[in-house]
Amino acid sequence: MIARIAIVVVLVGSVLAGAGMYYLQVFHWYERVEPRDILLTARGGEEVPLPVSNIEAIDAESSPLRFRACFDTTAEPRALTDSFTLYEGAEPLTAPFWFDCYDASAIAADLSEGRAQAFLGIKNVGYGVDRIVAVTEGGRGYVWHQLNDCGELAYDGTQVGEDCPPREDFE
Repeated sequence: MIARIAIVVVLVGSVLAGAGMYYLQVFHWYERVEPRDILLTARGGEEVPLPVSNIEAIDAESSPLRFRACFDTTAEPRALTDSFTLYEGAEPLTAPFWFDCYDASAIAADLSEGRAQAFLGIKNVGYGVDRIVAVTEGGRGYVWHQLNDCGELAYDGTQVGEDCPPREDFE
């Protein structure tokens, strides 16, 4: 009888712990934020605001990769490619299901099929993390954070090279 009670206690505890972890990851840590500007890095290196409206954004302090945003713009992606830095290898990260303006798989499909173009928003917005801005032909835009080469090396434990900025600059 004692063994059955112990099994039930362990199972109930596991379910509660799992539900708590799910809640923390999907709801608790995220908050809606009001970004001031959506910036793109020009080919010369300066950061230029993109004309946008209807911005929705979320972020969490628990990770530098949790920022997501959606917006509307009148800018055309093909016109932007002449002046701004393209971002090769952009891979949209998923967002919580309740942030419904942002669909990572649809954004990735638009990027791969040429209906959207990814640009460097801000280089090293956090250590080893770049802000990526994707603009679609339909005037919709998306923002997310993605590890750059230095971030990939730093977070997998590999020794970073001299090309990477000092980590102390970001603390």
